[in-house]
Amino acid sequence: MDATKEKVLVTGADGFIGSHLVERLLNDGYAVRALSQYNSFNNWGWLEGMTHPDLEVVTGDVRDPNLCRHITEGCTTVYHLAALIAIPYSYVAPDSYVDTNIKGTLNMCQAARDCGVKRIVVTSTSEVYGTARYVPIDEAHPKQPQSPYSATKIGADAIALSFHNAFGLPVVVARPFNTYGPRQSARAIIPTIITQIASGMKEIKVGDLSPTRDFNFVKDTAAGFVALGTAPGIEGREINIATGTEVSMQHTLDTIARLMDREVNYVVDPARLRPAGSEVFRLCGDNSLVTSLTDWRPAYSLEDGLRETIDWFTRKENLAKYKTGIYNV
Repeated sequence: MDATKEKVLVTGADGFIGSHLVERLLNDGYAVRALSQYNSFNNWGWLEGMTHPDLEVVTGDVRDPNLCRHITEGCTTVYHLAALIAIPYSYVAPDSYVDTNIKGTLNMCQAARDCGVKRIVVTSTSEVYGTARYVPIDEAHPKQPQSPYSATKIGADAIALSFHNAFGLPVVVARPFNTYGPRQSARAIIPTIITQIASGMKEIKVGDLSPTRDFNFVKDTAAGFVALGTAPGIEGREINIATGTEVSMQHTLDTIARLMDREVNYVVDPARLRPAGSEVFRLCGDNSLVTSLTDWRPAYSLEDGLRETIDWFTRKENLAKYKTGIYNV
């Protein structure tokens, strides 16, 4: 690793968005310390096979405060993405979400404060807003905890901002709307549809197709993180990363089938439906703040992003990594 380059830390680097952010940072000339969640298999998730002279992969868990402090030392900027993110699993194991999302964020904020980083970007989610009371959803929109997952992310955001207010920690809360793209878990709607179609299924199992989402291609989301990690004078802000457009699940899935040139039927699977009162029916983000504070703009249209996503998932070696016959929560 080049000791003259600015070193940044990415937690959750082995995940979907984290691995794309690592690639973006390396391409931008940073030295990256990437945290992969410890496991006895020494598997680095989506960092497996990623080699670069300026990439340092470390394993551990953000639930351990000593580990957090150790990995933060020597880094100027921290991108904190490590979290439990699957909404369905949060109904089953909410304690795990409190420990990882809230306490893990507390540990990273304490580590960032102790190590004197110049900025920590804490990852939020559009799920904290719940079903839109008005659109586009700006950063002043009320928070509505409609799942244990979203509740813990609201708590994590509050912890991070409290460290800014109480201790002057240079925090920015990045709030990406619905990110999709290569490497995403099949628990999410876009990859689960693509993988089922690519596997030859004619009846595609889905949940509710009426909700709308503001879909961000993952490369745009990664670029948004870098913008929020570098733009001057934005500490203490909660900032949406959004396209400002919304499409229904039905329209999205029809678009995928058209781009894949397949005729399929959609079948509602009760296991994929959220509990009553938990479904978020409308999300459309206001991106005027991020576009006024940074030079970030979404570069991908939905169809362009879907084409790149379909291309990746339909490669034999990638499709083989997914269990298309099992609903992955």
